[in-house]
Amino acid sequence: MSTTKASFVEEESAVNPTPVKKSFGARLAAHFKKWWWVHLIIFIACFLIILLPVVYVAYPKIAQDGITDSTLEIREMIITNPTPESFHLEQRQIIGTHSSFHPQIYEFDSAVSLGGAAKPFAHVTVPPVKSKDGAELHFEQKVDLSDAAAFKDYNVAVMLDEEVLLNVYGRPGLKEGGLPKTTVTYNKTVPMKGLNGLKGFDVPEFFIIYPPKNGIGMNGTATIPNPSVMTIEMGNVTMNLELDGKPIGTTYLNDLVLKPGTNTVPLTGEVDQGQIIELLMSKKNPYKDGILPFDIIGNSSVYHGKKIPYFTKALAANKMQIKLDVRAALKVAGVDLDKL
Repeated sequence: MSTTKASFVEEESAVNPTPVKKSFGARLAAHFKKWWWVHLIIFIACFLIILLPVVYVAYPKIAQDGITDSTLEIREMIITNPTPESFHLEQRQIIGTHSSFHPQIYEFDSAVSLGGAAKPFAHVTVPPVKSKDGAELHFEQKVDLSDAAAFKDYNVAVMLDEEVLLNVYGRPGLKEGGLPKTTVTYNKTVPMKGLNGLKGFDVPEFFIIYPPKNGIGMNGTATIPNPSVMTIEMGNVTMNLELDGKPIGTTYLNDLVLKPGTNTVPLTGEVDQGQIIELLMSKKNPYKDGILPFDIIGNSSVYHGKKIPYFTKALAANKMQIKLDVRAALKVAGVDLDKL
């Protein structure tokens, strides 16, 4: 009888250890390490989604609003060397703005017209300027008229009105800091003082030349008020002299330059002295004191031999009246009507 020896085989049990859970930060880092390019694309897309509307929508609107809300004041306007088709312009302007937005405005071509007019009378090149409160623009240039009729209307308004509206329109380029250049609409209607019919025109000194010399029968000094900021070179100005609606002579203001303030200029005239003396000696004379009310109406403006149509029309639109003591002036000239 055999004896069987029992054998025991010891097996090692394989037990897997429980994995350690990674922290949120570690997993996030791993995620970004693997998918960084996806997040970069998303970031760029979000950045562009925010930036592009700002650059191409908000920025132009802010720029336009800043230009629209700004003001323009014309401090000085000098018109010289007039011709029928052009003139030389020198101008000083002041920009007013309360905006914190101070962009660079580039040089631009502006259409200039009388406020409310259908057409501009000229185009003026506006120089570049930094748009900030109190910024000054000073420029001068030859200006060619694009519409002579419109410029006549402008000059009539300047001559007759107490205030004139001048419109300036253009499409300048504008740039703020590192932002891209954009285009805005510049459309300003600027109020300016006009000549107000030359109210206050007077002849404080008046002399009669009897008999006339070289056709000139009177001379004196005229004072012409100019309440505007405009200096206007008008050349040789001729004005018709009327009495009771009838022509009585012609007066001349040579080399006339109207400057702001009161202008004192020499005046000469050709006058029908016989007609005036006959009136003063007539029994039907309505001016017993010898003081005659003369109407003065512009006839022409001539510069360097050329008639300037826009100044001529403005002068002709304005009728003034002065009262002159003709009886006293005749007596000084040696004609005592009381002894005739």
